[in-house]
Amino acid sequence: MPIAKSHIMTQEFLGNSQFNISNQAVSASCPSNIALIKYWGKYENQIPANPSISYTLNHCRTNTSMEFFAGEEFSVHTFLSGNEEQKFGEKIEKYFKNIEQYLPWILKGRYIIKTENTFPHSSGIASSASGFGAIAKCLMNLDDIFSGNSDSNFRIKKESFLARLGSGSASRSLYEGLVVWGQTEEVEGSSDLFAVPYNNNDIHPIFKNFNDWVLLIHEGQKSVSSTVGHGLMNTNPYAERRFQEAHENFTKLKTILAIGDMAGFIKLVEHEALTLHAMMMMSEPAFILMQSGTLQVINKIWEFRKITGLALFFTLDAGANIHLLFPNDIDKERITDFITTELIPLTQKGGVVKDVMRF
Repeated sequence: MPIAKSHIMTQEFLGNSQFNISNQAVSASCPSNIALIKYWGKYENQIPANPSISYTLNHCRTNTSMEFFAGEEFSVHTFLSGNEEQKFGEKIEKYFKNIEQYLPWILKGRYIIKTENTFPHSSGIASSASGFGAIAKCLMNLDDIFSGNSDSNFRIKKESFLARLGSGSASRSLYEGLVVWGQTEEVEGSSDLFAVPYNNNDIHPIFKNFNDWVLLIHEGQKSVSSTVGHGLMNTNPYAERRFQEAHENFTKLKTILAIGDMAGFIKLVEHEALTLHAMMMMSEPAFILMQSGTLQVINKIWEFRKITGLALFFTLDAGANIHLLFPNDIDKERITDFITTELIPLTQKGGVVKDVMRF
């Protein structure tokens, strides 16, 4: 049987068996991202069932410090905003064991990891993406010290590869701008194993200066986790059609981005968001993560856009909260006034997180 292509490609990420460990303290910061074409459904080893593309955010990020105590018994203690999170520590221990072949020194010491998010927990902003992105950066900082790596282009590629093994969407957070994860013929160099930046020269200027305001419709724990939701795609009768549609939407999006088709962009992005939640509703068992406030906001956005013609639109993550997208142009004040007076009152506690797309 021939060796799978993905297996061949992972060989380049195998770690250097020659290393010299020592006590070290490193830190890193990594932003979150919001997918426009959604990744929903995966195979073993965090391989996506379809390609995705996201905008990287700017202000919403995870700041992480990592202390490594060389030669001590392997363990991981993690602290989120000063409080120890034992379950997360166990999760990171398992993650470190899974990536030992790529960082052969990783189990040869004790870790204290301290992390803080600049955005609220359960806000519809992917903390797993920014969190594992920051951890991957810290690990590669240590690998540079221990193994003498110096190639910056390879380094960020390996960071994306390692981040993916912790959280699929984390692979996209290592780059600015529009970022693609998952093999597609529409993007040269795209891969299921790591993310790649979308070519800036192929993006019309109107898509390079966007706001993302997240309305906190529901601030509690989701009723169904994203991990469980991905798993339910394995038995979803509409899954294969969905995966095919994601590829088709990449073809459409490539043209939209090149010619500056804002109307086409809005239509595709909102369709992708609603398709994500449609897949949830058609799972077995079915589940609904949107709340009544989510639907009220969507209808108000559609009505506002119909009346004004202004480019205010939305996308959704796997939850009830809404990402409001709108360009940073002369109509911004009119749009933000509408958001403040009509949409924010529909949130659970008046919560909104304001960010911009990072290029």
